[in-house]
Amino acid sequence: MSAIFHHLLIFPAKRSFWGLLAVCLLSLGGAQAARIKEVASIEGVRSNQLTGFGLVVGLDGTGDQTTQMPYTSQGLNNYLQQLGITLPAASVSQLQLKNVAAVLVTAQLPAFARPGQTLDVNVSSLGNSKSLKGGMLITTPLKGADGEVYALAQGNLIVGGAGAAAGGSKVQINHLSAGRVPDGAQVERSVPTPLQLGDSFNLGLNASDFQTARKVAQAINQKFGPGFARALDGRTVQVKAPPDANDRVSFVAEMEELALESSIPSAKVVINARTGSIVLNQAVTLGPCAIAHGNLSVSISSTPVISQPSPLSPNGQTVVTEKANIQIKQEPGILIQVPAAPQLSDVVRALNALGATPQDLLAILQAIKAAGALNAELEVI
Repeated sequence: MSAIFHHLLIFPAKRSFWGLLAVCLLSLGGAQAARIKEVASIEGVRSNQLTGFGLVVGLDGTGDQTTQMPYTSQGLNNYLQQLGITLPAASVSQLQLKNVAAVLVTAQLPAFARPGQTLDVNVSSLGNSKSLKGGMLITTPLKGADGEVYALAQGNLIVGGAGAAAGGSKVQINHLSAGRVPDGAQVERSVPTPLQLGDSFNLGLNASDFQTARKVAQAINQKFGPGFARALDGRTVQVKAPPDANDRVSFVAEMEELALESSIPSAKVVINARTGSIVLNQAVTLGPCAIAHGNLSVSISSTPVISQPSPLSPNGQTVVTEKANIQIKQEPGILIQVPAAPQLSDVVRALNALGATPQDLLAILQAIKAAGALNAELEVI
């Protein structure tokens, strides 16, 4: 095995870096105007998560091992009781249900959904089922956060995978423990929305920004007249609306299409430490700085050494040991001067000149920020 350690004075730089990983060049020539529907949404008009415990039947011997998953047999017993079939208590725990699997069923109940409409549902194995392929989900109540049933799910599963096993060998393509039932749930209860309540509604901005809230209110007042909208804070804009339902829908449709005056967003750099991806917006600038980087590489390899006993040894045993070979190599540091970069294109050009890898840039940008040369907010996700 091998390990590589980077010695960093200000930030590392080495090797080829083609494209600043996932650098987002958001219209370098200037910011583009956005519509209100792209930066805000009406408070209370949203989807709701539904979930339920269900059973998938009809599997080809790939269901749960009920001796290890008792809730599968308990769930089937409860379902049979609803159908008027009662099993002895002693026999419930002894059921061997190789064709049944316990699952969790989830769905999204969209805003304005009415009883009778259908929803897509996702089905995921809850126990140790080997595969849900070919199974059917039996009637499963889907509940909301308030515990009320809002939909009923049932249907044949679509599993986007395949697998085979024989003689101790196994081949599998994609995931077999999760599936989907298109239009598998029917809405039984609707969720009221505040759109038609009162003489006004609130717009919630996707991100807290006083400048955006002010521009949203200005755009609405400029279109429909003074006093129609007012910004309550950096994330909420209160809007007056017509009392008639049809007029209110037309008003919202026209309001959401209003364009906002373009503005330069706050400088921000988003780093994904798990994947090594980095995204910068067009407001990021880089101050002048100098870089020193050294590379210390430690390589450790092991070779098995086998010691065989003599043929006539009565209690001889074969012993396997390992011989370790350790090598350390240190390269001299490199000092690179980076000029000031007032625009994102200059930042990209400067960092590309360093020849840094994505993992190097994770340390690079954090070190630049700590040194005060990166004029942007740094967010690690």
